[in-house]
Amino acid sequence: MQLDFTAIDFETANSSSASACSVGLVKVRDGRVVDTAGWLIQPPAGHDAFLEWNVRIHGIRARDVRHASGWVDQLADLVEFAGDDVLVAHNAGFDMGVIRGACSATGIRCPRFDYLCSLQVARRTYSLDSYRLPVAAMAAGFEGFHHHDALADAEACAAIIVHAAKRHGAGSIGELAANVPVRMGRIGDVAEAA
Repeated sequence: MQLDFTAIDFETANSSSASACSVGLVKVRDGRVVDTAGWLIQPPAGHDAFLEWNVRIHGIRARDVRHASGWVDQLADLVEFAGDDVLVAHNAGFDMGVIRGACSATGIRCPRFDYLCSLQVARRTYSLDSYRLPVAAMAAGFEGFHHHDALADAEACAAIIVHAAKRHGAGSIGELAANVPVRMGRIGDVAEAA
């Protein structure tokens, strides 16, 4: 199985798409997790207020990111980890919006990535009452993770895609998108909406 991709998940400090405070990344090769990474991010000035609502969700506070690198300093690490992979995220519009928003807020060019939404894939793969990440992940056989921990959420997203690819007989992300079918999106130069 040539199922290669990078699953990604962000947590944000507030309702601003630029307020990334944590990221989780999971690299999948041939349908197997081969590497993971995750780190805290200091949100850009003007987008760095930690709202109590968000803190209750993920538990990250301003003091936790005080010594973390900012978006400009860590974007290269994110891009290096993902390489030329398709990015996969649950509710990908949110996570791709974080990349766009943080790049815009810091005045840097948004990297170009193709992406696939595991939420859309789950909706066309499973018959569930809810397609929230914990429920969809459980349908894929991945349970007991700490929801709203960025790395754990990226691992759950990866599990959904690997399971869905097996169910749909897909050997690649492009084949999965075609078989389900769902539309892939693109961010960065010449970007298209998902």
